[in-house]
Amino acid sequence: METSVWQQLQEAGRYMLNHGLAWGNAGNISARTHGDHYLITASGTDLGELDENDFVECSLSAGATSSVAGKKPSKEVPMHQAIYESRPDVGAVLHASPFYSTMLACSGERLPSEWFVETMYYLERIERVPYYHPGSRELGDAVREKARKANVLFLENHGVLVYDTNVKEARMAMHTLEMACKMFVTAKSSGITLRALPEDVVQSFLNESGYRPRRGYSE
Repeated sequence: METSVWQQLQEAGRYMLNHGLAWGNAGNISARTHGDHYLITASGTDLGELDENDFVECSLSAGATSSVAGKKPSKEVPMHQAIYESRPDVGAVLHASPFYSTMLACSGERLPSEWFVETMYYLERIERVPYYHPGSRELGDAVREKARKANVLFLENHGVLVYDTNVKEARMAMHTLEMACKMFVTAKSSGITLRALPEDVVQSFLNESGYRPRRGYSE
């Protein structure tokens, strides 16, 4: 087990809990280690109280390869594995049910990304995945179908799935998503109209600002 990876995930779990991005053991997180291996939280673990024994090492080719004290990996392995197999650029996957993000995942609302710098970058593409039971092969297949089209997935009537190049970027994307969803709900309930930036400005930012390399999504 690579200490640096589990510590990054441990920190991410605490961050998510402390910032209202996760609650209790509702959620699971993972990160690549080496080759086709990745660490994922064990089943039933509390994201705010993770230690080295709360992770299981898995392989894309062989499934779970090592665990501590007989712990099983999260039941959501199928969707984590679908992301890693479909997106070699992805180094970390975070799944949780933050309040506002999950509210939108349970609705038919579209979340705009044209509001400010972080939403333009982190939320450029959001896709929806229909409801399938957590941990099911069907959910893994549905995530695989959308994986290359976005870095944020609304899992309908379930929660959200965010993935990025590393744990830090994925964590920032998750926090940006929840912030934007809170803005959306608050503005709508208050009768405030949020003005979106024009499309040409958005494209100029994504292509020319140098803020981050633009992602290569597939249609």
